[in-house]
Amino acid sequence: MSSHSWSLSRALLMAILEDRLSDRFVASLVWERLGYLPPEDGAGSWLAGPATPAAWREAFPEAPQVIAVRPASVRLTRSIPKESKQLLKQQLQFGGYRIHELYPRRTRRATAVNWLLAWLVSAGELLPEEGALPPLLDAPADPVRGHPGDPPVE
Repeated sequence: MSSHSWSLSRALLMAILEDRLSDRFVASLVWERLGYLPPEDGAGSWLAGPATPAAWREAFPEAPQVIAVRPASVRLTRSIPKESKQLLKQQLQFGGYRIHELYPRRTRRATAVNWLLAWLVSAGELLPEEGALPPLLDAPADPVRGHPGDPPVE
């Protein structure tokens, strides 16, 4: 996993579920594991690379905002193998959000975490408890809108 900007850990995935990291950051964790490549100059869109699965490359030549864009979130959900659908509960003991916490952003963040867990399983990697964390944000005051700079949810 050294080729990825951030190693996955229980602490990092829980920070995503607790809404302590931006949607853009979460999307970048998925993009790089889907083989999308960041722009060389750091500006612009991530683009599909040679390791990007064909179905993703064809549907999304530019890396999609997997939380903001519903079709991308649906594709992410459908790409989780059946045997990995319960990894949030099994590995993180995540029981879900309460009714008053259910917003598309949050459920899509949970989908992204489940997909990342499934990615670890498919790569034969274990989930370490701790790991490096980017600076954590306060949970957004408006969970529907998210953090400053997060794209609006479709």
